[in-house]
Parts: sequence; structure tokens; C-alpha cells
Amino acid sequence: MYFLALAADYDGTIAHDGAVDHQTIHALKEFKASGRRLILVTGRELPHLKRAFPELEVFDRVVAENGALIYDPASERERSLAPPPPAAFVDKLEERKIAPLSIGRTIVATWEPHEAAVLEIIRDLGLELNIIFNKGAVMVLPPGINKSAGLEAALAQLELSAHNVVGVGDAENDHAFLQSCGCAAAVANALPMLKASADIVLSGERGAGVVELVDRIRREDANLAPPHRHGIRLGVDRDEREVCLEPYSGGVLIAGSSGIGKSTLATALTERMVERQFEFCVFDPEGDYDELEHAVSIGDVDTPPRIEETLKLLREFRANVVVNTQALAVAERPPFFAKLLPHIAALRARTARPHWLLIDEAHHLMPAAREDVSQVLPEEIPAAVFITVHPETLSPNALKTVQTVIALGDKANEIIAVVCNTIDASVPQHAELAGENEVLFWTVGSKTARAVRAERPRQAHKRHTRKYAEGDLGPDLSFYFRGPKKALNLRAQNLMIFLQIADGIDDATWQHHLRAGDYSAWFRNVIKDDDLAEEAADIEADKSLGPRESRKRVREVVSRRYVSRRYTAPAEVNEA
Repeated sequence: MYFLALAADYDGTIAHDGAVDHQTIHALKEFKASGRRLILVTGRELPHLKRAFPELEVFDRVVAENGALIYDPASERERSLAPPPPAAFVDKLEERKIAPLSIGRTIVATWEPHEAAVLEIIRDLGLELNIIFNKGAVMVLPPGINKSAGLEAALAQLELSAHNVVGVGDAENDHAFLQSCGCAAAVANALPMLKASADIVLSGERGAGVVELVDRIRREDANLAPPHRHGIRLGVDRDEREVCLEPYSGGVLIAGSSGIGKSTLATALTERMVERQFEFCVFDPEGDYDELEHAVSIGDVDTPPRIEETLKLLREFRANVVVNTQALAVAERPPFFAKLLPHIAALRARTARPHWLLIDEAHHLMPAAREDVSQVLPEEIPAAVFITVHPETLSPNALKTVQTVIALGDKANEIIAVVCNTIDASVPQHAELAGENEVLFWTVGSKTARAVRAERPRQAHKRHTRKYAEGDLGPDLSFYFRGPKKALNLRAQNLMIFLQIADGIDDATWQHHLRAGDYSAWFRNVIKDDDLAEEAADIEADKSLGPRESRKRVREVVSRRYVSRRYTAPAEVNEA
């Protein structure tokens, strides 16, 4: 489920002349029985509301006094979000014989045409109070208190995000809270200005409209809201049409060769998520997102992340989390992921948060060779972005959840073909990438792929020298000293091991890789350090250097850029 809650106004929305009919109550109870939550958002004071609506316990939370008071019907606990009205203000209102006059925990309410007198008293006393109108009602509240603020506080108690809430109302004071919801609905009797800004205008009035809305939420779920309300902007196509990733349109695969820009694109997507206040969690096997802005990182090169700590952070409201498993051995990372993912899936089922999952090096965490992926991975894993160099080695169970492929580089069409062959889909027509920052965008079932000019991140994607100096790059990215006859198979999983092995191997093996340009190629393609690669290439090209001298010079350039920094150098910008 995408929409996990309904936030409804009372008077003029679920209620007619102060009362809620049986059909509406029945529909609300059925809605709650589906596992969703109900929140009442009203300008009424709580004692009045309890008398008018005895079935109040059907709601999980009540936002009363136009946002000033939160009430839990199950526990009967109340929480005020603002102080009581100033005594001097109430005294002056009573002196002026303003009636009717109602004094709540925080709210002061009367009716038109008393707004002029109320404003005069506020001005005379020099008070910082706001007047809110609601179909003739005049409500006075402290600054910052409205239905939107009250709903936010109620959702925090329920561990829900407003993105996953449908709001429905009818009047002026409903506008703020409806616009904060993931989908805004107006009943047929709503004011024209509210209808104009709503995503959905219902055909039924009051309770009948709410019954209609409840039925549509259960049938349509995420499709109820227009894409612009919850889409994450990827970029624009060649016709300048915006292309967005939608959370409930299946998984997303970002694939391309090493160093082509996958991590840079993923970083840009997280920025768009932050702008829209969507929460995300990044699975970061190699520490590439350790300094991602607007996110908290758990784990580093020395300390592995703990599942309990990760879940505690993810439960916090508006928390973005990077799970860095760099301290774990390569073989330990898939089992850790397999243990963590079901916990996150359960959290998302209950709260829909984190809204997005980004899984870097997905082929390592969910390799095709692992037989338990189908047990760990839900049949549907919405709003998940799989990032990989090798889609062909990614678990078929994971690929079958993918509905959108974003392919980068010269082999973009081949990448899409690999996915199609794995999931038994028709390969789309060949498409060319020509423009700067273009990626190939394809959705499963489409006959063509589109070239999209992808968003660029404001923050530079950062590469950590320590990871390459002493981390474990894994079997696929390690350097292998094999020699001219392939008699050896010595694996260097980082630069430190590379230097140690280089010192110990025979001259023939060293010279074989030197003359083949293997060292500079590894530095460029895996270490992703073009400057180091250029220096190494110059050494490789110098035929006058013997094994001892060339070995010495390669050690010097590697040590200068990595070892001499004691692996704690500032992160460098990299287009990974």
C-alpha cells in the first residue's frame, strides 16, 4: 500500500449539520480494517467534538482546535502544541461582549462580523496572534498553528509521512493541510478555491464524498494522485518533457560500466528526494556515499553497521540513512544485507518509510548465485533503485521487480537487452545517445527507449582514497598478477596489497603487466584516478627503465597520492 492514512475534516466533510451518518461511519471502519490509519482534523474543541461524535474512537488521532491539540482516542491522552490564549485578550473580548465566544485550550473562536473587533483588540494589546476564517467562523491562534502543523505532529506520533496520506476537506482552513498531503481531495460541497487546488474533486457531498474517496483509495492506491505529486525528477527527454521516477511503478535499475556516472546520477536523485521531503536509505558496500549531504552514515571503513542502530535511525521522522558496509569483508556483505532487508521491508509496510531504497553494487549484494534471494526479497519492492556494473550477474528475482531501466554509456542498448533476456521481455528498438549527460530510459513493455538528459547533482560525488588504499575492492575489481604464462594468480584487493605483491614478484611478471599497460588501466578504470593513471602510463611507456627502477617509480607515485596520506586524505571529486 502507498496511501496508508486518510486525514479528514469534520464539519462539512464527514459530518452534515454536526452529525456523521451510518454509511460514512461504516466506510471509515472498513477503511481502518484494511490496515490503514484515520486522522480527524477539525477546528472544533475536543469536548464539543466528543459530544457530537460518540464514535470518535474509530480515528487513530484527532487534531482539534485547528491544529493546536492532538488527541489519542485509544489512550485518551492529549497534547497541546501551543500555550493557552492570553488572559488579557480573553478579558477584553468579554468586556466588548463579543458573542458567541468559545475559549479552548489554545483556540479562541467567534463568528463574523466580529473579526474587526477581534483584530482591534489584538492590535491594541500588541499580541502576536493570527485570525483564521472558516465559512463564517473566526478562529484566533498563535503563529504557526494550523491544521497542517497539527497533522504533522499527529503523523509523527504514528510514524507516518504526509506523502502517504490522502486529505479531504471543504473550507478555507483545510487548504494548508490538504496541500501538505500526498493527495488532496475536495468534497462536492467544498468552496471553489479549495476545489481548484485539489488533486481530486469528488462527486458526492460531505459523507457521501468521503465514502466515494475511501473506495477509490482502496481500489487505486498510488494511482489516485497525479505523478507530479510523488514523482522524482530524472531529467528531460529531447522534446523537453519531464521524466520522473514514480515510487509505485516497480523497481529501477541504473546500470553502466565502472566510472560512467552511476553514482553521480544516484546522488542527483537523492537531492531531488530531499527537495520533495522523501526519505531514503542507501546500501553502500564500498563507502562511496559516506559523505552524502542530508544523510546520516552508519558504519565506516573500521566499524561495521549494526542492524539495531540502522532501524532506530530509520524510524526517526525525516531521517535519511547511508548503510556503509565497507568494514565487512566482501563475502560478509550479502548476508548482512539479507538480514537487514526484511526488517526494512516490515518498517516500510507499516510506515511506508523510507520512501526510497538505493542499493549500490547490487550484483554483489544480490548475486545470481545466491539461492536465498527469493526468500529475502519481497515479491514487490517498490521505490527501489538497483545500481550495478553487471546486470547479468544480478539475481533474476531482483531483476523481475524492475520496471524501469536507466542505462549509461556506449553499451546502454546492450544493458537493456540483457535485462530483457533475463525477464523474458521484448528488446526495444536501438536508440542512440548523443547529448551530454544523456542516459537511456526504458520501461518494461515499451517498444522504444528514450534518451533523457539526466539531472546533475549540486554536490560533487566524492571518492574516498582510504577505500582504495586499504579496503577490499572485491574479486571483480582487484588487480591480479598472473605473469606472461599465467602461472600466477596473486590478487591485490587494494593499493597497499598491490605494492606489497609488486615488491615480491619476479621481474618477468612485473615487466609483463608493465608493458601491457595493465597498471595504468587498473588505476584509471578501478581506482578511478586519472592523474595516477597518467603517471603510471608514462612509466610504462619509458622503455629505458628496468624492472627495479620502474617498480620504484610506480611505488613512489602510488605512495605520494595514497600511502603518504595515511589513508585519511580529504575526499576527492569523482564522476563515479
